[in-house]
Amino acid sequence: MIEEGRRRGSRKPRRGDLPIATIAELAGVSPPTVSKVLNGRRGVGEQTRQRVEALLRDHGYRRRPAGSVTPCIEVVFHQMLSSIAMPILRGVQEVAGPRDHTVGFTDVHHRLRAGQPWVESLLLRQPAAVITVFSLLTAEDGARFSAAGIPLVAVDPIGDLFPVPAVGSSNWSGALSATRHLLDLGHRRIGVLNGPVGDLSARARRDGFRAALDYAGVPFDERLERGGVFTFEEGRRLAAELLGRPEPPTAVVCGNDLQALGVYAAAREVGLRIPDELSVVGFDDVDEAAWLAPPLTTVRQPFGEIGATAARLALTLADGHPLTQDRYELGTSLVVRGSTAVPRSR
Repeated sequence: MIEEGRRRGSRKPRRGDLPIATIAELAGVSPPTVSKVLNGRRGVGEQTRQRVEALLRDHGYRRRPAGSVTPCIEVVFHQMLSSIAMPILRGVQEVAGPRDHTVGFTDVHHRLRAGQPWVESLLLRQPAAVITVFSLLTAEDGARFSAAGIPLVAVDPIGDLFPVPAVGSSNWSGALSATRHLLDLGHRRIGVLNGPVGDLSARARRDGFRAALDYAGVPFDERLERGGVFTFEEGRRLAAELLGRPEPPTAVVCGNDLQALGVYAAAREVGLRIPDELSVVGFDDVDEAAWLAPPLTTVRQPFGEIGATAARLALTLADGHPLTQDRYELGTSLVVRGSTAVPRSR
């Protein structure tokens, strides 16, 4: 959407090479305001628009006429399950549609696997805002979007990306409620499968599990804890280790539903019936959770609401307004199905 004029045969800085962040500083406005002017979007006062346009002309930028481009919110995924991605996209659309914004999505898996950069292509497209739903986003990536005047919101990032705003769910309280459910049924030997050590959500879920045990006065048994990544294969492998112990757990709390699917497979391989001989709780409530036999008890994340919240924050930034906080957490809920029951002595 933005085209930069170029000088030829000169050692002077090329026209259009001055960063948008610098243009914004010279104009006394925010980078998103400059981006609005560049892309012909509404929401900028006439005097401010004229001041920014003058600076842009001086530095060789050309912009499309107002109304010639439909603003777009771009959502970036990385190998995301469709049962998670689609509710997030629907939530974004619910907010973006009434504002006359389109919604696009990109999966950067192939670019990252090939060692190719993913930020540049988004910067060239100049969306009105970007929402990332993958764990590899860095603070440096956030700085590049900021310098280009493109608002960025991260969904459930693995680390602190300040000042990039983040939206997620209450992972701690979700894991707390899942573990309390098992404790209320009478389980005391409860295994736990954690996610990656550096993942903020995985750490919060582990802490919620530990807190539930502490509140109930049940000692934490490190021998019943395993850590890995959020995949079916890892859940199967880690569960096999736990179930092969001399005193295996009577229940397992999983870091996500994919790990829980792996626990189902591991239990089947050793002849354990769920929930008669092993209770299992997941986290996320993907579509597949309700299709299992028995259906999986799990912690539901409000993915649609997460998408809608991220879109509202992105459009607020695109309008040039500051946010009141850096992280927004939405509530989770425990969905009790058929994979949990009172423990039987083994």
